Amino acid sequence: MGMTEVDVTKINPTTGIKIGDDKAPIKVIEFVNLRCPFCRLWSDEKDTFLQQYVEEGKIQRVIKLFDKEKPSLAKGNIMHHHVPNNDLALSAIQSIYETQDDWGDLEDHNEIAAFATDRLNLSLQDFKDTSESIINEAEAANVVFVPTVIIGEHVFDQKISIQELKAILDN
Repeated sequence: MGMTEVDVTKINPTTGIKIGDDKAPIKVIEFVNLRCPFCRLWSDEKDTFLQQYVEEGKIQRVIKLFDKEKPSLAKGNIMHHHVPNNDLALSAIQSIYETQDDWGDLEDHNEIAAFATDRLNLSLQDFKDTSESIINEAEAANVVFVPTVIIGEHVFDQKISIQELKAILDN
């Protein structure tokens, strides 16, 4: 199962961390896991570009922190529960990505949580219900991989170029 099997009709544009105006005409839905190096690449390469569209009121980003059972991504699940669902979310996510190599080498989940609170000054959030909703949504829509990004009928990953992304957003 890959990107082509994603059922965009099952995607919820409201559950997740919203960046930008609810009235923006285009929703950019991003399923990510904060331990995933490809999600970090998506963020590194596309955040500045997307922020311009957010500031212009053209898009709203809906970031869905996707708790995955895959052992290599399980550490990201711990970090997800420390991301605030407010205006500080994007800077928290950026800090988590910037330090991914440091906390990603920690073995104990308590050490990862301590890293989030002590080093990144993040506090534990009530994320359980949101996490379950995102997992259920991903399952219903056949979202398997991270990152999976959805804009209308378009489904893609971090490999999309800025030019291709711009073409989708401008049409």
